[in-house]
Amino acid sequence: MSSPTLPSETADTADTGNAALVAAWQHSLTGCGPAAMQLLASLADAGAADMALHFYRLMMDDKRASRLLSHEQVRTRLQPAMQRWVSDLLLATPEKVEALIAAQRVVGDVHARVGIPVDLVTRGTRVLKQRLFQLILAQAGHGEVAHAACTSLSASFDIALEAMTLAYSNARERSTRTDAAYRLFSLMQNVGTERERQRALLLDWENTLLYTLASQGDDTTFQPLAGSEFGLWFLHKGIPSFGESPETEQICSLVREVDQILQQALHTPLDPQQRSARLQEVRIRVHQIRTLLGMLFERIGELEAGRDVLTNLLNRRFLPTVLRREIELAAKTGGSFAVLLLDLDHFKAINDAHGHEGGDQALQHVAAILSQFTRGSDYVFRYGGEEFVVVLVSVEERQALVIADGLCRRIADTPVVLADGSSLTISASIGVALHDGHPDYQLVMAKADAAMYEAKKRGRDQVVLASGDLPATPGQQALQRS
Repeated sequence: MSSPTLPSETADTADTGNAALVAAWQHSLTGCGPAAMQLLASLADAGAADMALHFYRLMMDDKRASRLLSHEQVRTRLQPAMQRWVSDLLLATPEKVEALIAAQRVVGDVHARVGIPVDLVTRGTRVLKQRLFQLILAQAGHGEVAHAACTSLSASFDIALEAMTLAYSNARERSTRTDAAYRLFSLMQNVGTERERQRALLLDWENTLLYTLASQGDDTTFQPLAGSEFGLWFLHKGIPSFGESPETEQICSLVREVDQILQQALHTPLDPQQRSARLQEVRIRVHQIRTLLGMLFERIGELEAGRDVLTNLLNRRFLPTVLRREIELAAKTGGSFAVLLLDLDHFKAINDAHGHEGGDQALQHVAAILSQFTRGSDYVFRYGGEEFVVVLVSVEERQALVIADGLCRRIADTPVVLADGSSLTISASIGVALHDGHPDYQLVMAKADAAMYEAKKRGRDQVVLASGDLPATPGQQALQRS
């Protein structure tokens, strides 16, 4: 039985692969000859912009790519970035190769993060090579210089793509391992407690339905099962925790059936006997959901590697998995989600005045508030140090700001009771960013980060919504260059 691959082993493999690629690329460029290199350099000025436009049009013809690339920021950044990429390859020299390989690794990481299929990238580079070959032959004929230029160009494209793919594969492998661990991780303080909680939520929803029908009250405001607290929890937490399976698919189907039956029962004229029959159909399906849910909970166990020991919250390990999932859901449903980045104000002063024990109590206190006053379908992470991240699912801007303001005020209005009985008033600066359709989860994190820093600049103990006019943090600047 082979031993599992450790992160250091993956890094060593990547470094070894990079060294081989550097050597191969430098050898190709050295043997190209000055005339061929000059010919390629001339195409960087004349052909790079046309190549970028051609590549983008090709990508948009594929439905998989058009979904990822339709966002305005992607569109406005893609062509200049592609133009720089083509130009860099045409102007490659042996001295620039190591930096070029490093750049391809960054591109590969971004492709993996966003989820661009590898076959689309290889197809695009193949078409670009063919187009550049045509330009070379049109400019230099079919002589030795043109042949050398085509050979060197082909090697540059192939080696760049290989470096990109190596980084892509390593990133996807890491993501796959994390996603697999995430499916094993219950995301709950206690599996048994959470099982009973969700069963109770289902029962409460069913009892509310019975009361609404029996009292003949205003049934137009009755919450459908998909939009109930249980429905939101199952979509945003249950499915990724349990993993895609026939049971989770069946529960989703039953939820849709329940809401379709209720749509007819509550909003169309029915006599009492017909309405009673519809209600019985609903109760049968809810019972089936409860049974399937019990089966899923029996299979799942806790995996402590994803939990912060001090606060018992999720640690940042699973944050990319959660954000990728929410981006996919938003794309499918047309919904939205928000990221809150919280940083405790003057935390160093707390540690200095009350020791690390006091600081730990402050962190545990805030973690308890965030867990208690967010919905069961939301996610709360200890991001690191004195920072926390909350992912609010299925919210629009106004609702996200209301929740963020409530958390900010509750933290400020609820002192920490220290071990010696004294109380400590604390506050937090909160940045809020709404997912705007961009497929890269790091962008929404960078926006929340910029908003949080703005809250600090404005005096702390407040909430700031991310907007385009906020100064970019170093993380955002790096994303914009990639």
